[in-house]
Amino acid sequence: MSIANSIRAQIPPIHPEGYPFIGGFALASLILFWIWTPLGWIGTLLTIWCALFFRDPVRVTPLRDGLVVAPADGRVSMVSLVLPPSELGLGDRPLPRISIFMSVFNCHVNRSPVTGRIDRIAYRPGTFINAELDKASEDNERNSLVISTPNGRVGVIQIAGLVARRIVSFVREGQTIGAGERFGLIRFGSRLDVFLPEGTEALVSEGQTAVAGETVLADFKLGNGGRTFRPD
Repeated sequence: MSIANSIRAQIPPIHPEGYPFIGGFALASLILFWIWTPLGWIGTLLTIWCALFFRDPVRVTPLRDGLVVAPADGRVSMVSLVLPPSELGLGDRPLPRISIFMSVFNCHVNRSPVTGRIDRIAYRPGTFINAELDKASEDNERNSLVISTPNGRVGVIQIAGLVARRIVSFVREGQTIGAGERFGLIRFGSRLDVFLPEGTEALVSEGQTAVAGETVLADFKLGNGGRTFRPD
């Protein structure tokens, strides 16, 4: 393999949703170069950042029945028992929830955590407070999916953040989706919540880094063994 091909292989593809934004940043950079060269270089760095934001790398998803994989890149910010939002229709009892916070430097393409049928999609407008705050799950703009599987129903919520102003969905109700398949993205910093069936044990811990489509969040076949963690 040539050096050029080696370098090209390390550059992840860009999701089509990002092309208008990258083009806008690039055009602004050219204008800034004409105004003052240092501003043009700042614009160039922002263009590179925008391209990285919309990167859509290939992921290798474990496909064994019963596995729940991360729907987003980022940091596991919360693992707790929480009453699910009413629009999910998952009942009035607290369920295990795993929250993943995406900074503006993470890949923002979201992937399905499980294989199943999308029974419900519910969009709800709201505010744009810091997505790391627990109350963001109630107050912020969000788009929710309920996916039915042989092991129970799983809720996935895209939550807009302080900077994020646009939630994009690629799927529709009634559609069958596979674990690791792309279902949407959120522009510029946000959070993903995954609600699991009652009694499911999380296999990740707060502070852990998740990789969309690859990191295993839970295993329906594991029972109540769970895992323990030791921070470094």
